[in-house]
Amino acid sequence: MSGLAIRNVKKSYGAVNIIHGVDVDIADGEFVILVGPSGCGKSTLLRMIAGLEEITGGEISIGGRVVNNLQPKDRDIAMVFQNYALYPQMTVAQNMGFALELAGVKRPEIDRKVAEAAEILSLQPLLSRKPAQLSGGQRQRVAMGRAIVRDPKVFLFDEPLSNLDAKLRVKMRAEIKALHQRLKTTIVYVTHDQIEAMTMADKIVVLQGGKVEQIGTPLELYDRPQNVFVAGFMGSPAMNFLEGRLTGGSQPRLTLASGTSIELLAGVVDAEGKDVIVGIRPEDIAFATEGGLSATVSVVEPTGSETHVALEVEGKELTWVMRERASLTPGQKVQLSLKTKNIHVFDKATQQRITA
Repeated sequence: MSGLAIRNVKKSYGAVNIIHGVDVDIADGEFVILVGPSGCGKSTLLRMIAGLEEITGGEISIGGRVVNNLQPKDRDIAMVFQNYALYPQMTVAQNMGFALELAGVKRPEIDRKVAEAAEILSLQPLLSRKPAQLSGGQRQRVAMGRAIVRDPKVFLFDEPLSNLDAKLRVKMRAEIKALHQRLKTTIVYVTHDQIEAMTMADKIVVLQGGKVEQIGTPLELYDRPQNVFVAGFMGSPAMNFLEGRLTGGSQPRLTLASGTSIELLAGVVDAEGKDVIVGIRPEDIAFATEGGLSATVSVVEPTGSETHVALEVEGKELTWVMRERASLTPGQKVQLSLKTKNIHVFDKATQQRITA
């Protein structure tokens, strides 16, 4: 049993509170990603799990054992850092086996475990090289191999792909996910990149200001964000927002400041006359066959498979992702419709979701 439980964990530096009572349950073998903007506390939380930062309050347990007062080496975890943290004077094989050597493991067992990890990560041809002779992606695989040989209860990844170029990040995402599927070990992974979170995680923990905003599967967070922050953070391009007032009773409509009215689906509870923020994903915009929302094209960005269009709607900038080919030019006036079944409604005052 290698689950991880975080109970009301807090961290402060003097009078400055960094983590405000975080609760997260991570099941045995689960791949959980902590995601959020810079400074939200995700790396601090990971370092507390690892034992590299002291806990101000609360409790962390690994495999049912409370580890608050245990040294990192006694927690049965392995950490993969952003900067690889390889010893430059050692070969790949020596780097991967060094922790086992320090632990007093016999040389034949070290060699066996290094060989197994090298096979998993396709590092066999590189075992005699030193880190300076490796690419960024190869160094990251060595760092992962060093973690694998320890056979820990929990793997901790601290933004491991942030130093790689875009193409290599995509490749390494797939490799880490495949590694998890093969080893089935619990992973806690920190990133500020929500695309990494969406594509890799079994479960995502969204953090802001040292607090948990929402926990769920990638599609739960994408399809039913519980507040404006999560709605705007998850998804690329980001969700669009319009402000207005709900009218229409049982058949609600959003009335914008200009008086323009947009139909919404029923399911907004006790919200008549309420000031709201309505969220629309960029892919949920289309040309209107009649009527619709008036917009002006600002910028057109073809990407090949789709086109990203920046629009101005009543003084607000919206992004439209078009899957079909269309000839649009800056300054052009267009009429838009919204896929009402996918519209998200949030209370303007509380920022919380009010869509049923």
